[in-house]
Amino acid sequence: MTALADLSHDASFGHIVASVERIGANQGLPSVIALYRGWIDAQPDHQPLLHAAWFNLGVELSRAKQGVDAAEAYRASLRLKPDFHPAAINLGLLLEQHGQTDSALSVWRGATQSDEARTGLLNHQARLMERMGRLAEAERLLRASLATDPVQPDAVQHWVHLRQKLCIWPVLAPVIPGLAAADMLRQAGPLAVLALTDRVEQQKAISADWIARKTSATPERLSPLGGYRHDRIRIGYISSDFCRHAMSYLIAELFERHDRARFEIFGYCSSPDDGSDLRRRVIGAFDCHRAIRDLPDEAAARLIRADEIDILIDLNGLTAGARLQVLRWHPAPVQATYLGFIGPVPLPELDYLLCDGFVVPPALDAAYAPKPLRIVGNYQANDSKRVIGAPMTRAMADLPADRFVFCCFSNHYKITQPMFAAWMDILRQTGDSVLWLVADNPWSCENLRRAAQAAGVDPGRLLFADRTDPAHYMARLSLPDLFLDTFPYNAGTIASDAIRMGLPLLTLCGESYASRMAASLLNTLGASGGIAHEVAEYTRLAVDLANDPAAMATFRQAFTPERWAATIGDIAAFASAYEAALLSVSRTPA
Repeated sequence: MTALADLSHDASFGHIVASVERIGANQGLPSVIALYRGWIDAQPDHQPLLHAAWFNLGVELSRAKQGVDAAEAYRASLRLKPDFHPAAINLGLLLEQHGQTDSALSVWRGATQSDEARTGLLNHQARLMERMGRLAEAERLLRASLATDPVQPDAVQHWVHLRQKLCIWPVLAPVIPGLAAADMLRQAGPLAVLALTDRVEQQKAISADWIARKTSATPERLSPLGGYRHDRIRIGYISSDFCRHAMSYLIAELFERHDRARFEIFGYCSSPDDGSDLRRRVIGAFDCHRAIRDLPDEAAARLIRADEIDILIDLNGLTAGARLQVLRWHPAPVQATYLGFIGPVPLPELDYLLCDGFVVPPALDAAYAPKPLRIVGNYQANDSKRVIGAPMTRAMADLPADRFVFCCFSNHYKITQPMFAAWMDILRQTGDSVLWLVADNPWSCENLRRAAQAAGVDPGRLLFADRTDPAHYMARLSLPDLFLDTFPYNAGTIASDAIRMGLPLLTLCGESYASRMAASLLNTLGASGGIAHEVAEYTRLAVDLANDPAAMATFRQAFTPERWAATIGDIAAFASAYEAALLSVSRTPA
């Protein structure tokens, strides 16, 4: 320790950094913190690298969970060199981590910005704004960042998706010099692209680019090629959505119904604990629950390998919270993706994409990655125990009692300019009908009202329902007359919720999995009359149903509780078909 103390007083900053590297940098070690403090204390204020020493000290203090002292170290670095943007970024991140979001934004806004620093500072502000629900501000900040440097794939991805969420149309308008519409589409990211095109090859290419940016190959494959030999096949489910999430609302009963004589069920959970009944139910359905939220990817993968999982089912795909790097270690002999992401997931270590023969026709097998693995019947699990609120009247939901009510409760990023134009055409041809939408965010609602006005439709015919608890949401689905589906990204969970509640649904069916979901449900139900293949056909069907009460009554006959229970809602039959699909690819003798 004496030698280190002497070094801290007399050595150059370069020698100090070299000494830290030998001891262990970025670990928050007391000896390293003492070394930096000693060197800082021994230097005159005009020492040209003093700001860097304060910054490095801040990093070490942050690693040591000494947040207050770390923040002060970053501030000292900025006092010495106001344009040292790494200190501003780290200070803002530290404040954000401790819940001081306004202070974090203030630091980033107030930082002296070179062109080099501007994009990073703007991007952090935008990311935090988006997380706080301040979507319009986030979109403007990312636009400013991309105006400085249009070659930022991650910034483009978030900006495009924000434009979708805000219903800023055309989404891919080339409004930034150096950023063409084709560039925006290519960098849009996996989730956004499902609502931008129904071309499977495009979706796959864009997802592959994203995977290449976000993941890396691992130095070894953890699982044996030949699999294991267990009395029961071990199925592992990995997800960040074992909570009040649409995926869990669909799949909870499947976990409960797995045949325990043949299967042992493990859950690898990186979900937040939201304290919900649904989370408790999902976790309780696993034979073995593993919390991996705080585990590094390699550690989580090695835990799965130690459990000798035979088939690992990823329930995130390419959505928020996905642990793709865990899958890259190939911790199970067979790995598949299901339900979370409705499209190609071209991760090299994934073997199968669970689907059905309608959402992925055999003729398109070559376009998909990984290989389609079909569940006989319908792809979608459902829960027969779903809680439904007390019956409602239209008056209770502020709906007109004597007007035809179209509805769509999908998130607004799924509403495209062409589909909204079709909806306005439908409203113009159906008297005084109204369109009931979810109040997704105030900016998109206002933009949709403006779009209606521009289309010659009274904006007052757009009605917006506030978000509510799941049971109440289910109950009010019984109130409208006809659900108008989105395209190219259909409703999934919401479509099955609507059908369960007896709400007839009209969908436009395309090429991709995402654009065939609702049609698969209708086909399974025996209501194929609600499936259109062209926008003109979709519009005509909606107008005919709204203007012809007899045709509407006939169509509605397919949407009964009995039909639901015997088809889409038959979870016992689904569980059997699903398990048969897994057995067909298992490397463990059943």
